[in-house]
Amino acid sequence: MMLTESLRDPFAHIFADFETIEVKSVPAARSAGFRPRRTLADRVRAALMGLTGGAGTVLGHEEKPWVSITFSGTRHEVVLEFCGPEAVAAGEALIERLPDHEFALPGQLVADATITKVDHRFGAMERLEVTAVLLLLEEG
Repeated sequence: MMLTESLRDPFAHIFADFETIEVKSVPAARSAGFRPRRTLADRVRAALMGLTGGAGTVLGHEEKPWVSITFSGTRHEVVLEFCGPEAVAAGEALIERLPDHEFALPGQLVADATITKVDHRFGAMERLEVTAVLLLLEEG
């Protein structure tokens, strides 16, 4: 018998019993007591989505550290998209409410919350893209 010859059936995998195959790509079941830790960026996105009532979609989020002589914190730039008339109305409400909104982020103080860019497109599928910038200071 040559090294390239095999006595195995080359089509055995097609007719195999799939209950006996070990799958290694499926993640192991998580323990009920543990959950992933939410980062500050997750909390900022959740707070903004809470203002919109869940009507928008986060297209991008950029977080940069920010430091002065007396304060330190982070600058968050979040790009949100609103598609459809109802979602666009929620986006316009965000634009109106964001500067005066009191955020509840543990250990953080929102020093400034502004809208820096708005792209509103009309047509068959109305679309609104909003860029919000939040400056957060660490408390303590």
